[in-house]
Amino acid sequence: MTDSYYKSRYVWNNDRKVVWKEIVRYLSKFIPENGTVLDIGAGYCDFINNVEAKKRIALDYSPDLAKYAGKDVVQINSAVTDMSKVSTGLVDVVFASNLFEHLTDEDLEKTMLEVKRVLKNSGRLILMQPNYRLSYKTYFDDPTHKKVFSDVALKAFLVSFDMEIELERPRFLPFSLKSRPSIIPVSPLLIRAYLNSPVKPFAGQMLFVAKLLK
Repeated sequence: MTDSYYKSRYVWNNDRKVVWKEIVRYLSKFIPENGTVLDIGAGYCDFINNVEAKKRIALDYSPDLAKYAGKDVVQINSAVTDMSKVSTGLVDVVFASNLFEHLTDEDLEKTMLEVKRVLKNSGRLILMQPNYRLSYKTYFDDPTHKKVFSDVALKAFLVSFDMEIELERPRFLPFSLKSRPSIIPVSPLLIRAYLNSPVKPFAGQMLFVAKLLK
């Protein structure tokens, strides 16, 4: 992402630390502590900095990656279409948040082929994405959105790349921190309760966990 995008649409917010710590807690059952985790389009490294794993890798083309990656996180400055610095079959979990909607069809295919290459047999891809079905009113307020995914479309897309869906949550989180009512505080207990609740008011993002079939 360019510097202007960080300033306009992807602004730093200290509340992110609280939210992401709870997201990682929720996802921890899918992430082996003795494994290798690759965060593509890592941005502020909110996910990878909170993960407990033997090897953690953050990949992003932003020149500011080093500012945000935590201690012992391997940094790779590259577009997500090029993961050549990651060995074939090395990775247990690939993670991406709010990434695929920014890619063209051509870049999506390149990215998925790279994801398949770097994953181990039965390795996982964890995706958090805006769900167009739930967020269509504000989806294109972000001018960098190129691709539309609903939960149905994303499931079909993953299956087409030999992925078996392990978990799908069409409603997982609000579209953004800004989209939650301002009267609701950001607290670990509230976030944890929301993530585990079957009722998801204001949800605009979905979660998919998919396992690679080789």
